[in-house]
Amino acid sequence: MYKTIGILAHVDAGKTTFSEQLLYHTKTIRQRGRVDHQDSFLDSHSIEKNRGITIFADQGIFSYNDSTYYVIDTPGHVDFSPEMERAIQVMDFAIIIISAVDGVEGHTETVWQLLRKHQVPTFFFINKTDYEGTDVAIILDEIRANLSKDVCDITKSFNEDFIEFLAERDEELLETYMESGYDEELWIQTCKRMIRENKIFPCASGSALKDIGIIEFLEKLDLLTESSYKQEEPFSAQVYKIRHDESGNRVTFLKLLSGKLKVRDEVQYGDQAEKITQVRVYSGSKFKTTEQAVAGELVAVTGLSSASIGDGVGATNDKTTFDMIPTLKSKVNFDASIHVKEVLRCFKLLDAEDPSLSVYWDEHFQEIHVHVMGVIQLEVLQQIVLERFQLNVSFSEPRILYKETIATPVKGYGHFEPLKHYAEVHLLIESAERGSGILLDNVCHANDLSIGNQNLVLHHLLERDHHGILTGSALTDVKITLLTGRGHNEHTHGGDFREATYRALRQGLEKAENVLLEPFYDFKLKVEMDLIGRVLSDIQQAHGTFDTPENVGDKVIVKGRVPVATFMNYSTSFASFTHGKGTLNLLFGGYDRCHNKEEVIEKIGYNKEADPEYTSTSIFCARGKGYKVPWDEAEEAMHCL
Repeated sequence: MYKTIGILAHVDAGKTTFSEQLLYHTKTIRQRGRVDHQDSFLDSHSIEKNRGITIFADQGIFSYNDSTYYVIDTPGHVDFSPEMERAIQVMDFAIIIISAVDGVEGHTETVWQLLRKHQVPTFFFINKTDYEGTDVAIILDEIRANLSKDVCDITKSFNEDFIEFLAERDEELLETYMESGYDEELWIQTCKRMIRENKIFPCASGSALKDIGIIEFLEKLDLLTESSYKQEEPFSAQVYKIRHDESGNRVTFLKLLSGKLKVRDEVQYGDQAEKITQVRVYSGSKFKTTEQAVAGELVAVTGLSSASIGDGVGATNDKTTFDMIPTLKSKVNFDASIHVKEVLRCFKLLDAEDPSLSVYWDEHFQEIHVHVMGVIQLEVLQQIVLERFQLNVSFSEPRILYKETIATPVKGYGHFEPLKHYAEVHLLIESAERGSGILLDNVCHANDLSIGNQNLVLHHLLERDHHGILTGSALTDVKITLLTGRGHNEHTHGGDFREATYRALRQGLEKAENVLLEPFYDFKLKVEMDLIGRVLSDIQQAHGTFDTPENVGDKVIVKGRVPVATFMNYSTSFASFTHGKGTLNLLFGGYDRCHNKEEVIEKIGYNKEADPEYTSTSIFCARGKGYKVPWDEAEEAMHCL
């Protein structure tokens, strides 16, 4: 049986040490490494060793009883949470490590919410119980209060509390218990099912560093988990990681969901089919090659040149979407003696490995931009570029990543007809729900525009981020419907419909009520009663909103929303005035109307007339010559109206 287990936690809770113990007890490694000694098996990268934190989601393999386990040690720092979320998509089970010293911290709640989104059955391990003054019962209460009431303690054998805990949550089990008492096998099978269905969440405790409770936890984990993968079904897999090896080969990491995969098999993804040239099984930084992999296994393959993280491969076309989205962008600075194409090539490789970077080349300003979660990520990125590519780069101070949308429906018209070219496009642009991105619809009749050209227009609408007209930020949360269009059998050429589509989109935006959006945090904070006035004042000054505060013992919990721009550095002052006793959880809560629109527009200084990639002006032709028609006059000149 193959099981993929993810280890997740807030930074410094002891994930890596816990993972090392599992590998040591199952004789996968001979010596237990330590993060502070820079010799841990799963933090194999030099940057991880030097910083003492996990940055990359690396995996180890161990066997226990009749199962093969793939254990993924994920980053705990919020700056690397996209890497953590990408690993979550292939986990069969997750283990959240919670420090008995610190309790449920901000990032712990983020991890929990992501696991619930992806419906990953979850165990808890309360670590560092060897520290003086720690109380497991208090931490258990905290987990139940902040994460789930359905947490059961399995540190000891299946005692009476556990037996009754299960019976209370299953009618058949309760009936059996009342009639004939406890049946261990029935309880275990029911427990397995309820864990798999995310109805209960087992919890144990101990110390990873002192090796207390680890082997006992592993026994329970093995007993209460099972996976079911069908090897006889057609091959399907999910891409969860991209790397490039020392030879520069692109290595695609797959979780096999069904069937089998052999070297030289041709696999389908998107509209491509490519041949697998090698199948690797990684454990830490080392790998072994194999001729075949089966459903349930995690393998890495060579031969797939352009599969992206989140893609379905083989019989599945499912594409995973991710919640952990960067809210900052930064410009890459490099010496003028280095050719920009070389720098861009290196960053495109990094972009394949971490799609959240969204590496962008600004042709007009000749600049490279990246999207990031925070300053620590930029520091690490700088080291990675130097180590891997021997390039000295730096980054400008990160700025908020704004977006734009519209508030009113408009029709946009674009015409592109210089001599011997011809394309016309009509679009309906409407506002859509927050977080929906770009939605497409098509009501164009084939008599007006061929199916091939209709698909071309729709392709151009999705091929890149389109600029809004307020700040040049990416357009989002709009539904765009192709109404009609026109081509010419002789004069329509490649690129004509791109020109007409972009102009139609831009012409529509010129007429719309445009809205500037900024990223928001959903926050949850807990402070002592005497600090509540200070906290609420800070939230209001940061242009945030909050629900009615909730009293819990001698503490107060406040939940609400606040702009990232005004709150991104708040955690430092919060930790200072609460003397480290308050808790602050910030989770990206999507985009909403910008609180200081005019100020941001003025600061960015975007000139919509000077954007080289977009114009709202259409081009028509008369007497063998092309001429320009500005956006406010273009509608009257359209051929399809």
